[in-house]
Amino acid sequence: MSVQPRSDKRPRSVAGQAFVLQAVVVVLLVCGAILALVLQSRYEADREARARSVAVAETFAHSPGLMEALESPHPARVLQPIAEETRERAGVDFIVVMDTNGIRYTHPQPDRIGQPFVGTIGPSLTGKVLVESVDGPLGQEVQAVVPVTAPDGSVVALVAAGLTVENVTGAVYQQLPVILGTGALALALATTWTAWATRRLKRQTHGLGPAEMTRMYEHHDAVLHAVREGVVIVGGDGRLLLANDEARRLLNLGPDSEGQRVADLPGLDTDTARLLASGNAATDEVRFAGDRLLVVNQRPTHAPGGPMGTVATIRDSTELDALTGRAEVARTRLKLLYDAGVGIGTTLDVRRTAQELADVAVPRFADFVTVDLADPVLQGEESNVAMGMRRTAVSGIRDDHPLYPRERLINFVPSTPQARGLGSGRAEVVSDLSQAPGWQAQDPERTKQIIEYGIHSLITVPLQARGTILGLANFWRSEKPGPFEEEDLSLAEELVARAAVAVDNARRYTREHALAVTLQRSLLPRALPDQSAVEVAHRYLPAQSGVGGDWFDVIPLPGSRVALVVGDVVGHGLHAAATMGRLRTAVHNFSTLDLPPDEILGHLDDLIGAIDQDESDSDGGQATTGATCLYAIYDPVSRRCAMARAGHVPPALVRPDGTVEFPDLPAGPPLGLGAMPFEAAELELEEGSQLVFYTDGLIEDRNRDIDVGIEQLRRALAHPGRPPEESCRAVLSALLSARPKDDVALLIARTRVLGPDRVAEWDVPRDPSAVAGLRASAVAKLEEWGLPELAFSTELVLSELVTNAIRHGSGAIRVRLLKDQGLTCEVADGSSTSPHLRYAATTDEGGRGLFLVAKVAERWGTRYSADGKIIWAQQTLPDTNQDSASLLDLFDTETM
Repeated sequence: MSVQPRSDKRPRSVAGQAFVLQAVVVVLLVCGAILALVLQSRYEADREARARSVAVAETFAHSPGLMEALESPHPARVLQPIAEETRERAGVDFIVVMDTNGIRYTHPQPDRIGQPFVGTIGPSLTGKVLVESVDGPLGQEVQAVVPVTAPDGSVVALVAAGLTVENVTGAVYQQLPVILGTGALALALATTWTAWATRRLKRQTHGLGPAEMTRMYEHHDAVLHAVREGVVIVGGDGRLLLANDEARRLLNLGPDSEGQRVADLPGLDTDTARLLASGNAATDEVRFAGDRLLVVNQRPTHAPGGPMGTVATIRDSTELDALTGRAEVARTRLKLLYDAGVGIGTTLDVRRTAQELADVAVPRFADFVTVDLADPVLQGEESNVAMGMRRTAVSGIRDDHPLYPRERLINFVPSTPQARGLGSGRAEVVSDLSQAPGWQAQDPERTKQIIEYGIHSLITVPLQARGTILGLANFWRSEKPGPFEEEDLSLAEELVARAAVAVDNARRYTREHALAVTLQRSLLPRALPDQSAVEVAHRYLPAQSGVGGDWFDVIPLPGSRVALVVGDVVGHGLHAAATMGRLRTAVHNFSTLDLPPDEILGHLDDLIGAIDQDESDSDGGQATTGATCLYAIYDPVSRRCAMARAGHVPPALVRPDGTVEFPDLPAGPPLGLGAMPFEAAELELEEGSQLVFYTDGLIEDRNRDIDVGIEQLRRALAHPGRPPEESCRAVLSALLSARPKDDVALLIARTRVLGPDRVAEWDVPRDPSAVAGLRASAVAKLEEWGLPELAFSTELVLSELVTNAIRHGSGAIRVRLLKDQGLTCEVADGSSTSPHLRYAATTDEGGRGLFLVAKVAERWGTRYSADGKIIWAQQTLPDTNQDSASLLDLFDTETM
């Protein structure tokens, strides 16, 4: 049997070395013979081909009748059959007769006749014979070119004859099989001899050389008796053939045990003796030998020609078993702590974090876990254990336990380990609950049920973070037979310490998040104002990780118009929410000026710049507040909508037939950059069209490209005739995940139209006498609308406004009455001069017109247009308006 390493590729026997040497010699001889044959054959073949080509060409060139054939009218017809017959008899591959220009008269391939000869003809034209190798029509050719001379010695034609290289060297390859066969036979004989010699040597030396045999016998005893595993060899007759020192120690064998039957050895365990004498294979079978725990591996020996028997290895696993048990416990605890570090605190939710602590400890550490937290902690406030503990999390191997249920408010009595832990901040172990009267005093009836249920041991650990006790974690055992011990306390404290930090982080986040949400919701519109220009639905969803600065608004404007606004402040938290509130307030203030959308954005841009300046001055650094905004004004009379955006995502427009498009609005820079003026675009909308305003959190996602989000929004909106409220639900369902990373504001407005039946317009000449006719027309229209109660006040408003336009304005004067939620009077002229309200003295004859208008109307104001200005005044409808008799109170002596 060879014991040499199998990874060594070098031959280990004389037979193997001889075989390799013979193989190398045979291969070299075969290769040399082939090379010599090829070289000699090529030389002989080339020489023979040249000689044959010259002889055939000269013979044909001097053949009788050649000159007559060349002088005939058609040389090719005469010479072609003669040349072919001569070629076949001479054993060459071609004979070509050509003129002195190299044009062929003959060729083995008739289609080549009349074509130029491939080769060199210059030397032959001077009377020389040329032999060369060329790549001709038949392949690689060896050819001789011979001149044909006239009686006067001049060259009148040329004859070429030759052979292809393939035909010349073909004979060489016919001899190769003989050479290769001879070499293969020699190699086979060498292999047969080597195999026979190797087999004989292996039988005699077991594959080892003399030196190796000597070393093996020298080290046999040292290796066998030095290993720390027992080795036992038992013969086929059940007798002990060999036992090393370790086997003698482990099995308590005597010095003369070898040669005896295994079953008769004194001191050997019966089961072990039976296994060793059985001859059966065994793998890691455990046997006891006194106070030792032995692991036995046994294999039978069936080597050809060798003795029958078994070889067994024995190792002592007594200490290893104890060490393995301790290592397994340590590994299990480390794995539990690792899982706790990964699985506890995955969210910033106090209840979820407490439940994660309970889940990670069951069932690997405890059978049941309960977590009790102070009520203020659940609300994000500072802990106050005196207010009692709220059971926040429960986890167990079964659900029918008698422990307090989740959400139960518990006040622990002073004698319980929980109360002592809350007071001292130290954990406690109760190994036997049935012998703990202080714990049983908490609730005698329930504690009795707990003990009868089988729960027998408890560890209670306070949750402490940053020096504050937040609650308790209770670990209970029932099915595990061993109670909790002091060594379990450190693991429980480590688990709870990790969870306490996560609970405190969640508590602080809950407090800050609640403050930010409260601030944000107080700054967002709680209820949209009453207006009739659009039907509105809206949604605001704060991000799960914190509130942001997204906002929207709907602002009624004079003339039954409405402003639709949506914006987004960069960042999250209280600062973003506060900045959003300032922007929303500013938009309301700027909207009262009745400015176009692009000018509104310009004012907001200046405001953001001022905010940045204030914050950078106060912080001593550079503060940057980024925000985007989209502002639109819709007029239900003209059905036109003017929009401008500052770095905001474009709105969506849903036509009444369900077609969705995204108007190409000038983008404009975000607010605060002050880079360039903003541009507005104007659209004409059909009645029932839906304007969809949103923030980027709706369409942008970490796992989704913005173009994909836009396409999903298009598909969600493409439904004709759907109310805005249903569109809101469909959009959020299609685009938002369960836990959005960014807050989202969505505003959908379906347009309405103020029809011609509720609008009256007149062109007024610049003549004071025209005012009377205007008043009469206005009163008639009010009678038609069923508003006679407003006739007197409307006449007063129109008289004052139109008279001011005639006196102080310029250009054409146009008057419009709008009946909507109120009655609006509008007087337009081409002047940009705005009137001002003033209080006239008692001696003044004029100056009371706008004062009277302000007293009669609910509100009034001025807005500018491309053609001038519009003075408007709005009155409430009769159900809330004062009667006309009370108007006399306006003309008391104090105001006059």
